[in-house]
Amino acid sequence: MASLPQSLTLPFGGGTSVSAAGGGGAELSRERKMASAEQLVLDLSNPDLRENALLELSKKRELFQDLAPLLWNSFGTIAALLQEIVSIYPVLSPPNLTPAQSNRVCNALALLQCVASHPDTRKLFINAHIPLYLYPFLNTASKSRPFEYLRLTSLGVIGALVKVATFIVQKILLDDMGLDYICTTAERFFAVGRVLGSMVASLAEQPSSRLLKHIIRCYLRLSDNPKACDALRSCLPDMLRDATFSGCLREDPTTRRWLQQLLHNVGVSRVPTLQAGTGFEHMMVN
Repeated sequence: MASLPQSLTLPFGGGTSVSAAGGGGAELSRERKMASAEQLVLDLSNPDLRENALLELSKKRELFQDLAPLLWNSFGTIAALLQEIVSIYPVLSPPNLTPAQSNRVCNALALLQCVASHPDTRKLFINAHIPLYLYPFLNTASKSRPFEYLRLTSLGVIGALVKVATFIVQKILLDDMGLDYICTTAERFFAVGRVLGSMVASLAEQPSSRLLKHIIRCYLRLSDNPKACDALRSCLPDMLRDATFSGCLREDPTTRRWLQQLLHNVGVSRVPTLQAGTGFEHMMVN
């Protein structure tokens, strides 16, 4: 770490004279905050200083401008955060997570949420498959407060990726082992179902043909599993059964075919509430 420059990335340092009229005080305060953030980020790589650094950074993350790129680009920081996450795996089953352990790992998750939320680091975060590390947390069943806090914070990280969470889920589902893993327990299936359901609801307000295609493909893949297919009969969003997305589907024969197959698989005999002239007659399943 000795080779790191005093300012880890250029935007975090100066550039504007602290003596500039009217802005000197604010700029100096900003530089001091970033210097503090840089030191705390460096402390994450030191096991003896990590717990305090996690606490301070998670509490003050909104105060540190561009903290996410700093976390991502500083040497060893993401590895240290992932180390905090995997160190909790042994106490997930049987459930022995203490409040202190939960608080510490949730501080690490809060920093990962910061990275997942930032436009400069979101894609890097996804490409590194970091969300996969969180699924064991979402699949816990204990109702104790430490576990509830852990699940809530983990969902916050996934929620920061809401528009790309569908692509992550699809990649998992298209793998046979991934499909089996998600469909092994009701908790896993419904955790994925909540992500997909929230995306369907958001698409009703801001339609996206491309995103709808991925969502329907995810549901179709889930229907390949007998237990998941049974569950989809009652929890498949109504907006995929009616004409809500007629505009998106009209010009996309592949997605229309996938949706028709999905409705057939889950035993929907027809798309309800179709109106004449909607262009959905082809979606009637014999």
